[in-house]
Amino acid sequence: MNNRLKILIVLPMYGGSLPVGEFCVTALRQQGHLVEVFRADAFYSAYQSFEDLRITADRLDYLQNSFVQLISQSVLAKVETFEPDLVLALAQAPMTRQVLRRLRKDGVTTAMWFVEDYRLFTYWKTFAPLYDIFAVIQQEPFFTELHRAGQPNALYLPLAAQPDFHRPLDLSPVEQRKWGADVAFMGAGYPNRRMAFRELLHFDFKIWGSDWEGDHILAPYLQLNGARVTSEQCVHIFNATKVNINLHSGIDANQLVSQGDFVNPRTYEVAACKGFQLVDKRGLLPQAFAEDELATFESMAELKEKIAYYLHNPTERNAMAHRGYARVLAEHTYVHRMRTLLQFTTERIPGWPPSNESQDVCRELPPELAHDVSALVRRLNLPADVGFDDLVWAVRQQNGRLTGLETALLFLDEWKKMYN
Repeated sequence: MNNRLKILIVLPMYGGSLPVGEFCVTALRQQGHLVEVFRADAFYSAYQSFEDLRITADRLDYLQNSFVQLISQSVLAKVETFEPDLVLALAQAPMTRQVLRRLRKDGVTTAMWFVEDYRLFTYWKTFAPLYDIFAVIQQEPFFTELHRAGQPNALYLPLAAQPDFHRPLDLSPVEQRKWGADVAFMGAGYPNRRMAFRELLHFDFKIWGSDWEGDHILAPYLQLNGARVTSEQCVHIFNATKVNINLHSGIDANQLVSQGDFVNPRTYEVAACKGFQLVDKRGLLPQAFAEDELATFESMAELKEKIAYYLHNPTERNAMAHRGYARVLAEHTYVHRMRTLLQFTTERIPGWPPSNESQDVCRELPPELAHDVSALVRRLNLPADVGFDDLVWAVRQQNGRLTGLETALLFLDEWKKMYN
């Protein structure tokens, strides 16, 4: 696809799909698309503040749901202003059924990337049929269930890494001591992880992440007092750790390996950092990596055995990490995922994308302005052949005083609307 598109990405207020959405923004801009972001997370503190009212649960639900309705209407206002070719929403984005119906009526193409386990988060049943494209991280029987629910355009779109963010680092000795360990895990304290990690305490072991409260056995190994780890900190941890444990979440404390299907983002992110990891076996993992690119385990005994083995064999450990790193760069970046999504949308939605008739803005302006406009285009981080309408839109999104050139562009835009 060579068309430059206008894409609105709707982020959720909170949750694991929030950083995924941020990486989608970066990847689409790297491909030359004009991307605007609706940041629902900016409203999260207000959403939470209703809990301080000390009201009954039913009134709290009513107020918070009403607030989400308002945010969803704000998305609609953003669409009307930006006029995107595609609205891409991430899981748990504030997109109500009313707004989705309105967008469909107005002919606005919509897509959802549902980066959740459909078995646990079943709200997809309500919204999936109202999106034009529904991308998911699982395959059958999810595809069949989506089709029965009235969604024929389901796309398998696994998670990924952003290689200019998830990357190998040259850590200082201080950073290595702070973030490093022989063995480490980064993630939330699900029951299966709590039980498993009690058997790893004889290693040089660190636990990073939140939701580990109440576990006095693991508490001495918990870093940063159980604070939420930022995406930037994760990159340091993955780089500094010799053996990254990648155990997918499970709610059954007695079942270490859930034998689930989807592959979590950590799998791709650790590999993109050229880090070594031990991953519990997943149904869809062989589609993403070859056996010699990732080390896997199926039991607690195998996990402990492989930790010890790879700690004592750094050459083999590093060679496998290099192979996994090469695979991610070749096939598993967010640029790859966004290209797949846009190509699928082109194939499934008749007449999409709309023809882009805008020309190089410098060809539409008087020659004496072309040089200055080119400099403005570069400052706004826009493509060199951006169209006039998109340039005007980008100028309007800025804060602060307008330059003389920017004022002239806005005046010219108004003149065109008046006399064309």
